[in-house]
Amino acid sequence: MTEARHLLQELNEAILRGSPESRARALWHATDLLIEGRYTEDQIWIFGEVIGRLADEIEQAARAKLSRRLAHSSNAPFRVVMNLAFDDSIDVAGPVLQHSRRLDSRALVENIRTKSQPHLLAISKRNSIPVEVTDELVTRGNREVVQSVASNNNASFSDFGFLQMIKRSETDSILAEHIGLRKEIPRHMFQQLIAKASDDVKRKLEQERPDMADEIHALVTDVTGKLHSKFGPATKTYFEAKRQVTGLHQRGRLNEKSILEYALAHKTEEVTVGLSLLCSLPVDVVERTLVHNNTEMILILAKALGYDWQTAMSLLFLGANDHRIGSGDLEDLKREFARLDPETSQGVLKAYRSRKSAAAVEMDQRRLPQLYA
Repeated sequence: MTEARHLLQELNEAILRGSPESRARALWHATDLLIEGRYTEDQIWIFGEVIGRLADEIEQAARAKLSRRLAHSSNAPFRVVMNLAFDDSIDVAGPVLQHSRRLDSRALVENIRTKSQPHLLAISKRNSIPVEVTDELVTRGNREVVQSVASNNNASFSDFGFLQMIKRSETDSILAEHIGLRKEIPRHMFQQLIAKASDDVKRKLEQERPDMADEIHALVTDVTGKLHSKFGPATKTYFEAKRQVTGLHQRGRLNEKSILEYALAHKTEEVTVGLSLLCSLPVDVVERTLVHNNTEMILILAKALGYDWQTAMSLLFLGANDHRIGSGDLEDLKREFARLDPETSQGVLKAYRSRKSAAAVEMDQRRLPQLYA
């Protein structure tokens, strides 16, 4: 390194007394030497001091060239890369923002919060993007930025990031398709996405994600076949439950407290009729959810109604086999409930309502005539 140190000293002297042309030659010479060698961080810092001083005095086109040269180098001086990344010109900032591994998450987040959308777009194309960076991109980025990061297979997303993108996809079918193609999207969020997606997006995802075809189909078409109920519509207990719960609803007294009390008492009929009325859902949808212990849909119903975890938990126990749930499974369900978004959960309910055909409604009326009287 002695030779390199002497060379850098000569370059430093050239800065002080050289012409603009000689300084430019010194810059590229130092840059070539840095890129081609193997150095410690302290040695790289020395290069950075010289290159940084030279870079401060060159024109924008030359700074853009320097950015391209350093973007793929593991020897790029951190301070120089930072200065280039925060340059107002995207021609200068773009290469290091997209490619440089010398920029950490903190620097990228700061850049996202202070620079322009073209800067954000460059970051969205990086070869690896951690969740703390994607959270900022999907919150602050414009449509092009969010579409770009959603299609980046090397980007990682938190649940917050997925929810932000799902909200924005309501008016952006391209974004909805990009989100739906991500294999790591949690299942309950995929359901929320499909509930809001257009028919074209649903068809494309059904073709491009055969692993989720059944899930998509189940969300947009009625489940065929006879529903096996835990209680029959002709039983005395059902009619009494229907009469009591409907009366409460008509008087405006059917609420979360009512549902909680029914669930804690294992009154399946009352819970089914009550949720049907409160969610404006046909009885068979609510009944199927409880009978088949569809924990995801139970949580979505509770979240859409604005219920707290205690009520949601009571509904889960009501639908569980022997009304029992392991402590580990219960903790997982609690975390899933906390992640659910009320607005998107309401979107799932809307999808269930809209997909019910006239024939299905007529079937419900024949099966439970008193409820629709």
